[in-house]
Amino acid sequence: MGITNINGNFRNTIVVLRILIGWHFLYEGVIKLYNPEWTSFGYLATAQGPLKFLFVPLANENIIQWVDIMNCGALVIVGITFILGIYEKLGAFIGVALLALYYWAHPPFPWLTQLNVEGSYWFVNKNLIELVGCLIIYQFPTGDHFGFKRIFSKTKQITKTEEL
Repeated sequence: MGITNINGNFRNTIVVLRILIGWHFLYEGVIKLYNPEWTSFGYLATAQGPLKFLFVPLANENIIQWVDIMNCGALVIVGITFILGIYEKLGAFIGVALLALYYWAHPPFPWLTQLNVEGSYWFVNKNLIELVGCLIIYQFPTGDHFGFKRIFSKTKQITKTEEL
């Protein structure tokens, strides 16, 4: 089922979801870029759960700068693709991967003490919920309905028509 075959209200809701998630990603990326004090060190160094062995080494002083740059870059890319409505599937894929990493670095399992996280949850937290939102956007991209993709496709259609 393509995005053109679904109810207009549902499509509009996905557009709003896309833009809101995009805003959140872009804001988080930009605020981290412009804060010289920010680092992911604390978040990674206190990682918990079954994948702790993957995250704690990323807090190493030799690579933490690269981890921070890649984190900010990924956040900004997802934000831009979602807000502008271009390359949404790529943005959604990156968003899902990033949110999965955030989720597994500090999984909200009831038997773990929650460190460096907002709130206290059992299994479901905001990262998991936003991850599902990115999966929806991946399955139903809406840039051709509302976004730069629509503008670019109309420009191509006009050019093809003018050639005839």
